[in-house]
Amino acid sequence: MITVLAGGTGSVKLVRGLVAQESKVNVISNVGDNYWLYGLYVCPDIDTIVYGLADLLDQERGWGMKKDTFNFLRQMEVFGEETWFRVGDRDAATHLIRTNMLKNGKNLSDITKWMCEKFAVSANIIPVTDNSIETRITTDKGELHLQEYWVKHRGKDPVLGIQYIGADKARPNPEAVNAIHDADMVIIAPGNPLTSIGPMLQIKGIRKELSKIKKKVVAISPLIGDNAISGPAAKYMQAAGIESNAYGLAKMYSDVCSNIIVDTKDRMLVKKIQSLDMKVFETKITMKNKLAEDALANFILKQVHV
Repeated sequence: MITVLAGGTGSVKLVRGLVAQESKVNVISNVGDNYWLYGLYVCPDIDTIVYGLADLLDQERGWGMKKDTFNFLRQMEVFGEETWFRVGDRDAATHLIRTNMLKNGKNLSDITKWMCEKFAVSANIIPVTDNSIETRITTDKGELHLQEYWVKHRGKDPVLGIQYIGADKARPNPEAVNAIHDADMVIIAPGNPLTSIGPMLQIKGIRKELSKIKKKVVAISPLIGDNAISGPAAKYMQAAGIESNAYGLAKMYSDVCSNIIVDTKDRMLVKKIQSLDMKVFETKITMKNKLAEDALANFILKQVHV
């Protein structure tokens, strides 16, 4: 059994590759970038994984449903509402159903399980917690929710700090703890280490469980050289005082992980990472198409022995 700690756009490609080759996959999903929009509860990382595994994901944008329409947003604009968060019509139905189920007493775990059944997704997608966690970015203009910083303001302002509101009090999802404990291998997907993986590691119960089985934990770097493959990972790492390269990532994960996969272009960092008492594996980590997704997943399953 494989368990993956996953964000959204940086993680879904690897998750797709693993699910194509492994019969039992648990995906523990970040909830730190969940956002209330027009009274609807939006879970971007959970939905990206669900849509990705259901072959409904908009591949060009990396989020939302493919071939979606935006009549709802156009009408909201007529009403004078802000429309910077580009939620599509079919996507909005997901958020509406989820919100109604929450109001009727269902928790996020049960709702996500129900969604997987509706979308015929075989993998077990587990929210890391049913409690609220909010990733907030501190800038010189004030503090913003991650979605506001990255989507509304396009990540233009310097990052002065990152906070995970509610993570210290969040109770880890028991199913997530069991999925880590029972796994043959736990994979930390190449999501943004501070805003996709970071919120999950801030939950004490999750970090504690990972540290117990760190010999079975494998992280995939989302960086090549000093730059992220996609997204603002390098910018956030620099703001947190972490080297924005595979070594900085390894150091950040060193208490919960004993194995790391880096790109062949980062060979010069191998010895430095090994000094952290971590095994290092080299391969091509960029996933530009399904062939590359499957190749990286196959490398992890066949070449990485934990």
